[in-house]
Amino acid sequence: MFKRKTRKIRLLCFPSVYCFDMPATDMIGCQSAFAQGIVEPFFNMSIFSIVIIALALAMDAFAVSISSGIAITKLHVRHAMLIACCFGSFQGLMPLIGWGAGQGIKVYIACCDHWIAFILLFIVGARMIYDACREQDEEKSFDPLNKYVLFVLSIATSIDALAVGLTLSFINVSIMLPALIIGVVTFVMSFAGAYIGAMFGHLLEKRVEIAGGLLLIGIGVKILVQHLLEG
Repeated sequence: MFKRKTRKIRLLCFPSVYCFDMPATDMIGCQSAFAQGIVEPFFNMSIFSIVIIALALAMDAFAVSISSGIAITKLHVRHAMLIACCFGSFQGLMPLIGWGAGQGIKVYIACCDHWIAFILLFIVGARMIYDACREQDEEKSFDPLNKYVLFVLSIATSIDALAVGLTLSFINVSIMLPALIIGVVTFVMSFAGAYIGAMFGHLLEKRVEIAGGLLLIGIGVKILVQHLLEG
């Protein structure tokens, strides 16, 4: 059998490199497509930036996990694992859904995609800060081990990740690694949050949400400033 030769193409894309294997005979056509803007390369965001985003997104789940630890009378490992698995799974899935939706509409908003990314992150971050700062007269009473309650909490804490997935799609970032890291970071922080809640109560609950909101706003500003400087 005749075997077609392949060679690795390395496209230098700021801020990182996008690599893939393809037949050498197709290389000219591919490069032409990139040059004409028919095909756009996906950037691999730095691990540091992904981790910062993951930490920011996990703050909601972390805060709810702290509340869950407070609400559970006798916390066991299986309880913390259940909470962490649910929050981590939804948090990892939502960016994929958002990214897929963004791929379908980004062709229509290419001229202002970085502004949209900034606005989305700013709104999500500002909402987190607002929710953390507003006074709540009534204490929330809930059973975090109830499957329906846990399902609703999992969706509620991962909506922000859906918006971030949409944002990453607009700025052409590959989604698989960010989604995986977001899910893992959320799992770890949710597991720890349940035990922190059981031990320290409401001491950290609001502070972590404020920190998460500030981090997301900072990422949004970074994306916008970087785009304006390059343009």
